[in-house]
Amino acid sequence: MRSRYTAYVLGLEDYLLQTWHPDFRPVSLDLAENEQIKWLGLRVNQTALTSENTASVDFIARYKIRGKAERMHELSQFELIENHWYYLTGEMK
Repeated sequence: MRSRYTAYVLGLEDYLLQTWHPDFRPVSLDLAENEQIKWLGLRVNQTALTSENTASVDFIARYKIRGKAERMHELSQFELIENHWYYLTGEMK
């Protein structure tokens, strides 16, 4: 989870796509839209193993866009495949 946040901060589209579950992975990301975003921080509220190979992460990411502070609260789902965690989906809260 933290590595994916860092990838968004650094604009690492390849890493984000590689860590996205193949069943849900988009063809590409338009991170150029993120150029206006200044990421301010990540707070992981809760993590939970939901089964032997799935987990959830509740987090808040803070950012500033066009001078206005915002926050994104998401509950993300991940799946463990061959010792690697892959992002499945996220529900905005």
